[in-house]
Amino acid sequence: MADIDATHGTGTPPPDALRAAEQAGRPSGEPAFDGDHPPRAELVSDCVHCGFCLTTCPTYVLWGEEMDSPRGRIHLIGQGLDGEPLSDSMVTHFDRCLGCMACVTACPSGVQYDRLIEDTRAQVERRHERGAKDRALRAAIFALFPYPRRLRLLRGPLWAYQRSGLQKLIGRTGLLERLAPTLATLDSLAPKLRGVPRPPRRVPARGTRRAVVGMLTGCVQSAFFPDVNAATVRVLAAEGCEVLIPPGQGCCGALSVHNGRRAEAQRFARKLIDTFESTGMDYFVVNAAGCGSSLKEYDELLVDDPAYAARAADFTARVRDLAELLVELGPVAKRHPLPVTVAYHDACHLGHAQGVRAQPRALLAGIPELVVRPIAEPEICCGSAGVWNVLNPVPAAELGDRKAQKVLDTGAELLVTANPGCLMQVAAAVRRRGGTIALAHTAQVLDASIRDLGGVGLLRER
Repeated sequence: MADIDATHGTGTPPPDALRAAEQAGRPSGEPAFDGDHPPRAELVSDCVHCGFCLTTCPTYVLWGEEMDSPRGRIHLIGQGLDGEPLSDSMVTHFDRCLGCMACVTACPSGVQYDRLIEDTRAQVERRHERGAKDRALRAAIFALFPYPRRLRLLRGPLWAYQRSGLQKLIGRTGLLERLAPTLATLDSLAPKLRGVPRPPRRVPARGTRRAVVGMLTGCVQSAFFPDVNAATVRVLAAEGCEVLIPPGQGCCGALSVHNGRRAEAQRFARKLIDTFESTGMDYFVVNAAGCGSSLKEYDELLVDDPAYAARAADFTARVRDLAELLVELGPVAKRHPLPVTVAYHDACHLGHAQGVRAQPRALLAGIPELVVRPIAEPEICCGSAGVWNVLNPVPAAELGDRKAQKVLDTGAELLVTANPGCLMQVAAAVRRRGGTIALAHTAQVLDASIRDLGGVGLLRER
């Protein structure tokens, strides 16, 4: 195949880009990857460098750099498999990947980039020495975000910070953005807190019981979006599901596995399996896209664990996204009219990683008088990507602003999505642009229709 300029979206990567990558900061030393689950050479060879992934990759769209595209990163992975050492430059390009998996959807050759980047990141985390500042930031992130109880301890101080007016005052000065971009990002992402009682351990089905479901309450979801969990429980019960919510459940491991912290993710997975497998559940329901994609891969995560491999496979088979399960069961609760114009945003780990696109739209289409408007560039990530926006605040803000503008261009009254990270990221970007739009999780829209709250009530609540 003849070389074609990467900006055209087809052909092999430009030779100059490859040579630059090959020469950048390569230290002497051992090969990039060891024998503990290295990225697989046969998956690398599946990539034919066609370039269909380029226009869907957020970092390539931002910077136009070949090595910040999926095929460029696959080329670097191939170099590592050929014995090249793990250079700082190589790691930088791997770190810049959001893991949105839009390239997986776009690829006509079925390249499993998701497996490649996940295995590569696990190697990076074990074998690459990061700088002191980066290590400290990552240590703080993973000492906090995967622990629901620790996150809930922040609710009181955050509530006081928001209600006192200090947040608005600091925002007007602009000092935080200039002096501490990471703190500024966290400040902008913080949602307005709502007081919602924790759901009970067991919620009976309304009417005839159709299924028994275990429910993940999540980390960020339980701490900052308890109203989403409450709406999820009500919708499930209204649709004939008995909902089981064991106390003390922890993180599912999604943030850890998506950032190469494989051993940590395995510990979280084992604990969650232990918590739920004796409940007698038919399904395990998830209302956060990033969590769902990882839960559906527990069988792969624990495949080498003789004590958990079979149990993980059984658990994985029961995992369903909320929209997925509701469509599978079929509706029984009456939907009341919601005269609202909605823009639906596909969370990357729901649409690309899980392939769940039609189900949320089918549920919204079943609500009388609700109108759904499409968002342009639906394949481009909003920039949240787990904790990527905290680690990369500047490009994340660029992607957030891009997505917010596309959302506002729809003229919709309400943005609906199925992931807490997306809700926070787009809300922050809309505020930066001076726009206004209400935001809600799919579960909240369904709950409002089933409870007959009316469109005005739904918009006012958000």
